Amino acid sequence: MTTPFDKLGIRAEVTEQLRLQGLTTPTTVQKSAIPLLLAGRDAIVQAQTGTGKTLAFALPILNRIDPNNNNVQALVVTPTRELAIQITQEFKKLKDAVGANVLAAYGGQDVDAQIRKLDGRPQIVVGTPGRLLDHLRRRTIRLSELEVLVLDEADQMLHMGFLTEVEELIAQTPERRQTVLLSATMPDSVRKLAKRYMREPEDVTIRTERVTLDSIRQIAVDTTDRSKQPTLIRLLETYKPYLAVIFCRTKVRAAKLNEALIEHGFLSDELHGELTQAKREQVMKRFRDAKLQLLVCTDVAARGIDVEGVTHVFNYDIPQDSEWYIHRIGRTGRAGQRGVAVTLVTPRDLSRLDGIERDIDARLERKSMSEFGVGAAADDHEAAQPALRAARDEAKNASRGGRAGGRGGARGEGGRSIGGRGGAGFAERSDSRSGGRGG
Repeated sequence: MTTPFDKLGIRAEVTEQLRLQGLTTPTTVQKSAIPLLLAGRDAIVQAQTGTGKTLAFALPILNRIDPNNNNVQALVVTPTRELAIQITQEFKKLKDAVGANVLAAYGGQDVDAQIRKLDGRPQIVVGTPGRLLDHLRRRTIRLSELEVLVLDEADQMLHMGFLTEVEELIAQTPERRQTVLLSATMPDSVRKLAKRYMREPEDVTIRTERVTLDSIRQIAVDTTDRSKQPTLIRLLETYKPYLAVIFCRTKVRAAKLNEALIEHGFLSDELHGELTQAKREQVMKRFRDAKLQLLVCTDVAARGIDVEGVTHVFNYDIPQDSEWYIHRIGRTGRAGQRGVAVTLVTPRDLSRLDGIERDIDARLERKSMSEFGVGAAADDHEAAQPALRAARDEAKNASRGGRAGGRGGARGEGGRSIGGRGGAGFAERSDSRSGGRGG
């Protein structure tokens, strides 16, 4: 049975494997990039995660692999271990169709174990810059017969400070190689890299399709810094996500939030750069198997996460720009499913939110934390403070030594303080504790 992949020039053995996996129709980026790469052209592919860009370079590589040549013929360089693992898994699903061997080489694994696997003479190697250089210096990987070099997520690779390592890797490859550079964004650093090391590259730019965003209900919830944590908890209780990814600005904030969510009874774990590779793989397996409900992570750690069934994304900290926003919320609303993306917005985030809305040409549905029963008492307490201070000053002037207001600030009914230590509390509820640690 022929499929549209056959018409692109992909080998029949490979297209049959794709068909058995339910893949019969190429995505936009695949239709644009595959013919160029099959023709041996260098290419710069600008596309978001979730557009099918991995197969856009993997299929042409599999098409040209010579299984009788035991040298490394294709090298894929990625910024993170997670992405290296994901790409390797994609190759492994199809490698038997052409008789190729594939190896992932990344930090956090026993290098001696990787060296033993290299005895299998892989034709395709996928890895991170540091570990690949380690193998090259040990001469356990040789690139003298390399035909294809792929730099995936090049913008993130350079953002993480890998320029020197990437250039050292490129220097050890043959000049007459095919180079494919993939990047969600195209900053000057990426353009300079392309100009220096690529031969008249073709540009393949896939604009983010509105249909991708249209499959996601996008909500902005107004909150405050100290009310973020209780707001998120109430959102989780309200939306009851099957699987949710929660984004934090730093690994410290991710770890702290994850601890708080566990204390509140959620099945949660964290993913950030401080974890060992074994722990990271364990966390991802539990999340894929739905043994975790929530995954709290940083942007860098989340690069390459591709898990089916993610129903919700929560931006605990607003992303730095629209590119990161699209990357984050793209974890949900996939494969024809609907998704929900909720962004917590503090007053200082408003200008950034305006920029995101302008770039994506859409206005997020606006809600207030008070709609979820959060912060009303705390906000009343904050609003009352100027009047209370004025009353105290007036009382002091009128009567020497007089006091107004009780110790610890304004008090609610029964003498109980309004707002909890460490942040704004929940509105009074019989089934939940008030307050919480600050986000």
